[in-house]
Amino acid sequence: MEVKKITLAEYDTEVLNSTTPVLIDFYADWCGPCKMMSPIVDMIAEENDDIKVFKVNVDEESDLAEKFSVMSIPTLALVKDGKLVDKSVGAKQKSEVLKFIGK
Repeated sequence: MEVKKITLAEYDTEVLNSTTPVLIDFYADWCGPCKMMSPIVDMIAEENDDIKVFKVNVDEESDLAEKFSVMSIPTLALVKDGKLVDKSVGAKQKSEVLKFIGK
């Protein structure tokens, strides 16, 4: 599945109403650790059809970042059945991200 950028306007439709788990990557273009995480998040999206993967640029979507209480980036958020079930802060290796999403 392809990674898509998401906005606050699309949040309800794409995340809250999703019947599949959702992984959200909160990042910024200027963030070095975020740049390291980006290809890992892309790989996870491509290799796992049973989860939706979105990216949120915190500089462009500060309201959405605030909704998730994002204080540091990169932050990964896992949402199931419209509820935040877990958050992870900092750069992670692929194996750690897979464990985070329950793979």
